[in-house]
Amino acid sequence: MKRKFLIFIMCLSFVLIMTGCWTRKELNDLAIAVAMGIDKVDEQYLLTVQIVNPGEIAAKQGSGISTPVVVFQEKGDTIFETLRKITTNAPRKVYLAHLRTLIFGEELAKEGIRKTLDFLSRDHELRPDFYITVAKDARAEDILKILTSLEDIPANKLYNALETSENVWAQTMSVTFDTLNSKLMSEGANPILTGVMKTGDTQSGGAKQNIENIDPSIRLKYNGISVFKGEKLIGWLNEEESKGVNFALGEVKNTIVTTSCPQDEGKLALEIVRTNQSLNTTIKNGQPVGTIKLYIDANVGDVECADLDLMKVSTIYDLENKAEEKIKGQINSSIEAAQKKYQSDIFGFGEALHRSEPEFWNELKKQWDQRFADMPVHVNVTVKVHHTGTIGNFDYQEAGE
Repeated sequence: MKRKFLIFIMCLSFVLIMTGCWTRKELNDLAIAVAMGIDKVDEQYLLTVQIVNPGEIAAKQGSGISTPVVVFQEKGDTIFETLRKITTNAPRKVYLAHLRTLIFGEELAKEGIRKTLDFLSRDHELRPDFYITVAKDARAEDILKILTSLEDIPANKLYNALETSENVWAQTMSVTFDTLNSKLMSEGANPILTGVMKTGDTQSGGAKQNIENIDPSIRLKYNGISVFKGEKLIGWLNEEESKGVNFALGEVKNTIVTTSCPQDEGKLALEIVRTNQSLNTTIKNGQPVGTIKLYIDANVGDVECADLDLMKVSTIYDLENKAEEKIKGQINSSIEAAQKKYQSDIFGFGEALHRSEPEFWNELKKQWDQRFADMPVHVNVTVKVHHTGTIGNFDYQEAGE
C-alpha cells in the first residue's frame, strides 16, 4: 500500500513539473516597448511608446526598408486605459518589462507627475531600473520620434548617453524609478531629473535620412537638470549649476575642471578621478545650518600655460587652490539657485536634519521650504593633485622655434 502511494506521489510530481509555465508570454504575441513618453493634451494623457521592430533588429543586416523602431500613440483619461487603447492600432500587446527610459513632457511635469507614477508602481511587469528624464522645451512624443545614429534603437542611445555623460562629465544625473519614488515620498528632499532636448531641424528627425548622413540634421542631447518642488517641475539649472548639484551630492565620478594658468591667460584642465562627500545639517543658536564637505582627487590632464613648472610643490598647491575655488563656486551657484530662485531643497538638507535632530525637524518640516531658503550653508572643498601625466613640463616657446 505504501509503495502504491509513493508511486502515485511521484507520478503526480512529474505531472506538475511537466505542465510548463502557465504564465508564459510568446514573443510573437508581444510588442516590446523600450521607451515611453507621457504628455498631457486637452486634459487627457498622450502616451507614446517606442516599439522594437524585430525584423530589422534580429538580422545582422536589416532589410533597409523599415526603421528599427516604430512609435505608437493614443490618448486616454488614465495611463492604464491609454496603454490598452494602443492595441487598436498596434498588432500586438505592449510589453513594458524591457523599458529603458521614461520621458515626461515638460508641460505634464509642471502640472505634476505623481498620478502618472501610480500605474508604473502597480504594474508587475515593470522593472524599476529604467531611467526617467524630462523633455526640455518639448513634448515627450517629439523626443521619441527621432531616429539616432550609432545606436539603432533610440531608447538605447538615450540610456547609454545618460550613463556615459554622468560618469565622465557630471552635468547629468541618472534617476531610476525607485529613486524618484523615494524622493517624492521624502519630506526633506525634492526630486531632480535630467533634461533631454532636440537640436537642429526638428521636422526631419523621424525620417530615415536623419541617420544616413554623416552629420544628422537633428540630434538628441541632455541639457541641464530640472528642479521639482514636490511632484511639480518649477525650473531648470544651467550647466554650471547642474555640475554644482552633482558635486554637492557626491555624485561626480569623473569630470573635467578647467582653471586659468597662475601667471598668464592660458588654461589648465584637471581631471577629477575620485570624490568623497559629506552633507550635514545641524542646529546652531536655534537655527539650522548646512555643511557640505568635499575631498577630491585629481590629475593634471591638459596644460596650455607658457611658463608652468609642475615639478614645484608651490605650483601644485596653486592649482589645487584654483580648482577648489572653481568647484566651490559651482556648488554655491547651485545652492543660491535652489534657495533664492526656487526655494526647493534638492540637496536633502531636510533629510539630514531629520536624521540628526528628529524632534527639531518635526517642528520645522511644515515650513521647511522657507527655512531652507534662509539657511546658511558652509561649503568646504579640498582638492589633491596626485599625477601630472606622462610628461613633465612643456616649453611652448622652444617648441615654436
